Amino acid sequence: MPEPKLLYCHCQYAQVVPRETKEAVLRSLCEAGVDFEAVADLCEMAARKDPALARLSACGALKIAACFPRAVKGLFHQAGSDLAIESTEVLNMRTESAEQVAERALAPDLQPNVPAGKETIQIPTPA
Repeated sequence: MPEPKLLYCHCQYAQVVPRETKEAVLRSLCEAGVDFEAVADLCEMAARKDPALARLSACGALKIAACFPRAVKGLFHQAGSDLAIESTEVLNMRTESAEQVAERALAPDLQPNVPAGKETIQIPTPA
């Protein structure tokens, strides 16, 4: 399996991830000199059905620094871009330390952890 693509969510609007954690993870990724894609807010992108989510879900091995794996799975599903369960690892900045998230993000291996078998529902967007 090729080295996973890295996606960092800054959780700009919901602000459910501690600011210090987000900043420390982002700083670690920048200092490591690795290629990664940073987005302002996955929740907002999902609400807009941003086509970038389809591109990301189709890229193969993917590590996402954001929040709960179940929530990230739901966001991609809401945008019509389901994640590949077997090749996606979500790093939870809400519950893990910045050091733990950065360590997993920079590790060359992939530990898929997106829950399988759970139904997701399509949330209607307001007109």
